[in-house]
Amino acid sequence: MSKKVIEIYQSGKGFKAISKAFYKCRKHGTVENLPRSGRQTKITPRAQRQLIQEVTKDPTTTSKELQASLASVKVSVHDSTIRKRLGKNGLHGRVPRRKPLLSKKNIKARLSFARKHLDDPQDFWENTLWTDETKI
Repeated sequence: MSKKVIEIYQSGKGFKAISKAFYKCRKHGTVENLPRSGRQTKITPRAQRQLIQEVTKDPTTTSKELQASLASVKVSVHDSTIRKRLGKNGLHGRVPRRKPLLSKKNIKARLSFARKHLDDPQDFWENTLWTDETKI
């Protein structure tokens, strides 16, 4: 054992690396990397970067579309796996806020209404029967 320590030291390793290797050797009987518990991920780091890049470029991309794009790189995973992986990277599925669709005609009408009632706001409220700004 001491010969191995001297060999490792002469190969240029430091004291921390030597002690770590021999602690591992004493505990497991080998200095080789042991298999980890759990299933290995099907998505490679490269494929994961591709997913993140595609989603940041177009946030409305569905998980099914992403699944198809990964299939072209020969990585077959379920769409829920893609959503989980994106979620871990802080990219969650969100529904975008609905914006009112205003045509040029609507914009012009709103502007003319506002200009008409700009000087005398009482004129508009005289014809209003009752309001407390609640939906009934």
